[in-house]
Amino acid sequence: MTGSAGPVVTRFAPSPTGFLHIGGARTALFNWLWARHTGGKFLLRIEDTDRARSTQPAIEAIIDGMRWLGLDWDGDEVYQFARASRHAEVAFDLLERGHAYKCFATAEELEEMRAQQRANKLPLRYDGRWRNRDPREAPEGAPFVIRLKAGVEGETTIRDLVQGDVTVRNSELDDMVLLRSDGTPTYMLAVVVDDHDMGITHVIRGDDHLNNAFRQLGIIRAMGWQEPVYGHVPLIHGPDGAKLSKRHGALGIEAYRDKMGILPEALNNYLLRIGWGHGDEELIDRDRAIEIFDVAGIGRSPGRTDQKKLENINGHYIRAADDQRLTDLAAPFVAQKIGRPLTAEDIVLLHRSMNVLKPRAKDLLELAEGATFLFRTRPLDMEDRALALMEGQGEQLLAAATSALSSAPWTNEALEEVVRGVAEAAGVGLGKVAQPLRAALTGRTTSPGIFDVLLLLGRDESLARLSDRMATAN
Repeated sequence: MTGSAGPVVTRFAPSPTGFLHIGGARTALFNWLWARHTGGKFLLRIEDTDRARSTQPAIEAIIDGMRWLGLDWDGDEVYQFARASRHAEVAFDLLERGHAYKCFATAEELEEMRAQQRANKLPLRYDGRWRNRDPREAPEGAPFVIRLKAGVEGETTIRDLVQGDVTVRNSELDDMVLLRSDGTPTYMLAVVVDDHDMGITHVIRGDDHLNNAFRQLGIIRAMGWQEPVYGHVPLIHGPDGAKLSKRHGALGIEAYRDKMGILPEALNNYLLRIGWGHGDEELIDRDRAIEIFDVAGIGRSPGRTDQKKLENINGHYIRAADDQRLTDLAAPFVAQKIGRPLTAEDIVLLHRSMNVLKPRAKDLLELAEGATFLFRTRPLDMEDRALALMEGQGEQLLAAATSALSSAPWTNEALEEVVRGVAEAAGVGLGKVAQPLRAALTGRTTSPGIFDVLLLLGRDESLARLSDRMATAN
């Protein structure tokens, strides 16, 4: 039985042996979008059966990353380890149906078998030595595993939504272990049982699982269960076409949030466009993505990361973001840069500066960096390049501007008129006056526009900083 006539049910099933990385996040996004596009359900299963490597911090990081990305799931998350007795139940059911058997081969026997296969340059697979033997031939009380009795004739074809038709000869599939000798289920069994019990209709996952699908189908068909629709997505590669690694940015989602200052809507948009497309659309918000997403749009070739594209997309969403939200997000980055918590008054000022700062920033770090001049302690520490701007004529122009500003009304129009007047009187362009002013007011050579700087700092702070600079110069 193949396919599903009912509502679509997808799942994301990470193993909590590490944090949620961008490959996993993209898989989750594709599953979430397909469920939302079709009006179906999206479920979350934590595959924590590897007790030695699964950790609670990793579980929490995965759930936190999913929530940050806005990939909400229907119902409670399912923990695979808690269902071990159900998995074992199915293994014994298969045993009773004659689709599985007890294998009493010892570890030493299996290693000898593999050594012979290696020596004869044969594929390493179980040779079926207990497939048709009577279990009573084994010593009384001997430990055993339960193996699936895989088909040996013909071939199996999967009609994959992404890869197309993929066929494997059944003779290439060995009798895999379902239940270990200690009674614990294997990953291959647990996945199939959980997908069935959770009503999963579409299994959309990385193409590194494609070979697993043929083996898992053996269990599904032996149990007479509904076969899911498969979609095996090519993995993400780095910009050089090589397998994604940490040097390419294969980081946990929290690094994009906490260290790179990326917005969740930007990361979703970016991940969506790695290996999936809809015409020429690049900027695709959440509602539009739900409207147009189709698994058929996933390409068969690996998508590549592109840091510049991520920065461009993030800059777009920063410019579109609500000022109060940006203030809340940027405040911790600002506090880290200035080395102290922000006061309530600081937060108000940061919020007021957003319309000036956000057009210049491609991430929250740049936004915070652009805001630090507002909260610096007087007298300012000066960058060497900023000091250079106040030498020679720069010092004279700064003195003239300081004098003129001291009696100016503090409005954009009046400030611009005063500074332009100083430039005209000196016979120089506006920039020649703005540069030493910027240096004196911010301690740097880059900042928002000089009139925005004056207005944001306010009259008292601006004149005090200019006074500090003049006192130092004299």
